[in-house]
Amino acid sequence: MLKKGSKLNSILTGSCPTCHEESMYLDKNPYNVLNVYKMHEKCSHCGTKYKMEPSFFYGAMYVSYALGIAFGVAAFIITFFFVGEKSLITNFIVIIATLIVFMPVIMRLSRNIWVNMFISYDKDWKDHIDEKNKPTLR
Repeated sequence: MLKKGSKLNSILTGSCPTCHEESMYLDKNPYNVLNVYKMHEKCSHCGTKYKMEPSFFYGAMYVSYALGIAFGVAAFIITFFFVGEKSLITNFIVIIATLIVFMPVIMRLSRNIWVNMFISYDKDWKDHIDEKNKPTLR
């Protein structure tokens, strides 16, 4: 399911979307809140720049909104139907708590999804690196 070459692998592991060899983030733990957004400038294996232009990851806010809705709906369905809690105030509190607990994960996933929308896996990424181990223009 999470084999190299799939977008799902790069999205869930936070690895480079081109080569899937290293993590895009300086700290792999999303709950280290001080470092949640700190990323490498480029991949040390294939040389892919993660931030293609200034303010590139502003678009990830739209993805984050959709993921937040998905997490909130999932929390409501689990609380309302499986736990059997019918009180709307309790369901509201559970949704807010879920969003707060999963906020770092949602932020990372939204960035991973956003960058994977623009960069695809390249199984021949080693062929695109010149003899000085610097990537050629793509």
